[in-house]
Amino acid sequence: MSLITPGFGLLFWMTIVFLVVLFVLWKWGFPVIVKMELDRKDYIDSSLKKAHEANERLANIQKEGESILQEAREKQAQILKEAAETRDAIVEKAQEKARVEGARLLDDAKAAIEQEKKAAIADIRKQVATLSVEIAEKVLRQNLQGDQAQMDLINRMLDDVSAN
Repeated sequence: MSLITPGFGLLFWMTIVFLVVLFVLWKWGFPVIVKMELDRKDYIDSSLKKAHEANERLANIQKEGESILQEAREKQAQILKEAAETRDAIVEKAQEKARVEGARLLDDAKAAIEQEKKAAIADIRKQVATLSVEIAEKVLRQNLQGDQAQMDLINRMLDDVSAN
């Protein structure tokens, strides 16, 4: 017997042992190994699917967050716009009220000035009339010192009255 070529008996028993081991593995070993491999494949597939779903949810959450942020910005802009409009309306109303109040005060001042002017004119007329009467009285007293001068004045006045 040589080391390189085995004998027929050895080859026979090695084939029998090989077939028995192959049968045992085929019956109980391979199904368990295949089942473990399939279970591991299913676990990996489900993990990948869950990871994909988690990524999709995260993307959706990010989109929702961005849309909520955009909506908040729009609402902020709208509120600021409404506040500016309200402020402008209040300022305009206050300016209009100030204009009306200024016009009223101006009209009141003009009326008061006019009234004071009329009162001053009336007072000046009264003073002028009083002065005129006093001057006329002094002139008449000086001119009518005598009885003859008084009689001449009365006759002239009567003639003027009867001529009219």
